[in-house]
This record gives sequence, C-alpha cells and structure tokens, in this order.
Amino acid sequence: MFKKVLFAAVALGALVAGSAQAADKEFRIGILGGENEADRLRNFQCLADHLKNDLGYTKVSMFPAADYDGVIQGLLGGTLDYAELGASGYAKIYLENANAVEPILTTVQTDGSTGYYSIMVARADSGIKTLADLKGKKLGFADPDSTSGYLIPSVTLPADLGGVPVKDYFGSTGFGGGHENLVLEVLKGTFDAGTTFGSGVGEWKDGYTSGNLTKMVEKGILDMDDLTEVWKSPLIPNGPIVVRTSLDAAEKDAFKTLLTGLPQSDPTCFSAIQGGDFKGYVDVKHEFYQPIVDARKAQIGS
Repeated sequence: MFKKVLFAAVALGALVAGSAQAADKEFRIGILGGENEADRLRNFQCLADHLKNDLGYTKVSMFPAADYDGVIQGLLGGTLDYAELGASGYAKIYLENANAVEPILTTVQTDGSTGYYSIMVARADSGIKTLADLKGKKLGFADPDSTSGYLIPSVTLPADLGGVPVKDYFGSTGFGGGHENLVLEVLKGTFDAGTTFGSGVGEWKDGYTSGNLTKMVEKGILDMDDLTEVWKSPLIPNGPIVVRTSLDAAEKDAFKTLLTGLPQSDPTCFSAIQGGDFKGYVDVKHEFYQPIVDARKAQIGS
C-alpha cells in the first residue's frame, strides 16, 4: 500500500512539474543595432505583449544588440528564437551554418515591391551633389554586416565610379556604428557622405515611406532639408524575418500567423516594429536571398 501511495505521489509530482514546464514558455527576440536601445525596446514592446497575450508565452525576452553581429551570433548560438535581419546578415549566418535559421516572411513596400535601396547622403550645405564631388573624400558605412549600409554599396558602387574600387576612389572609409548614428556623423562632418537605407517610395521630406531616414524624421532628430541624396543603389531584397530552425514547428506556425495578421489586427504595432509604412508581409524562402549570399561570399573571397 505504501509503495502504491508513493508511486502515485511521484507520478503526480512529475505531472505537475511537466505542466509547469509546459506553461513556462519563453520567446527570445533579437533586435538589430543601429538605433538607440530605448527606442528599439519601446518599438518591440507591443510584439512582446502579443506573444504573451495571443500565444501564451509567460516570458518574452528582448535582446537589443549593440551591433548587427550581436544578433547574428545569438541566432548562430541558438540563444534567440526570432529576429528581423538584413539580407547580408542572413547571408552571413547561412554561410556559417545553413541550418541555423529559417526565413519565413519579408515585408512588402507600399508600392507592392519587396525591395528597398541603399541611399548615400551628404549634408545639403556641403556642395556635394554627385559621386564625382566625393572623389578623395571621406565615406561612412553603417555597419559591416549591413546590406544597404555596406555590402551593396561596396559591391555596386564601383560600376558608378568608372570601375574604380571603393577603397581607391575615396580618401578614406569608416563605419558609423549603425544607420542612425552614421547619419548623425554625416551631419556632424565626421564623414563627407554616408550610406543608409530607405524604401525610395514617397516623399524625400518624410525620409521616404520607411527605413532609417523615416524613423529619424519621425523621432524629430532629422530634418531632410539638411541632407541631399548623392547616390541610390539598385533594388535590394527586403530582409527576412527568421526563426530558429530548431524551434517547435507548431510555435513557428503560430508565430508566423501572428505576424501575418498584425498589419490588420494592430497596424500601430506593425508600423513600430517595421519602422515605417508597409503593406504587409509575404512568404519568403532562402532562394530569394541567394544573390545576396553569392555577393557576400564573393566579397569574403576577394
């Protein structure tokens, strides 16, 4: 009799512990650098609330990395469940571990496109209007792992520089510590020009409809009259929303459904986490980013 009671108690204890473990669900969000930490946490708080209220997570942890690589390493190490990456950041992960993350969605611009642009800006009062005006001057990039802020300019600029490599055309190059800070450094005169990103859709005075310039205008830290556009890249694939490949399949599906419905269920939150005005999301797979993976691989090998 004692053994039966003891077995029942142990079984009940295991059941209770198992139920508690199942209920204690955590979701870990990686947030790219490039904007000050307080703004990033504030923008993503609404998503954390949805994950708790709609999907039943008891804890949602947000990790606003100081730079792009912080999120990349978190995804490679399996310590993050989700992040929104630039195409180059995704390429870096894929080239190191093709099975670490899975792209599930990307954004659609207001004009229906699934791309955006690298935009080179200079101070409006600098006298710099064209790339020719920048020969021998200082060019700033946003981040080594940024698609628009480094990879695409470094790959595509030479064609517009008469075939001259970036390192030979400009007097010097450097990094601004993320997109927002890069623009501020251009305004301060640290760089004569710098590369950031935007949708290329909408009005210049608004910083276009989405992207870093838009967010800076909305926060009141940038007046577009203080900048001029010197160069714009070819269209870049919008970056992927990725999830940890080893995440439970049911959790992946539920999270994807939550995000896909967000533009209708909570457009304010959708705009906050995306940093501007978009139509919504569309399904995406690795093949969409293969050209960027190839470009990054070629750059590493050069």
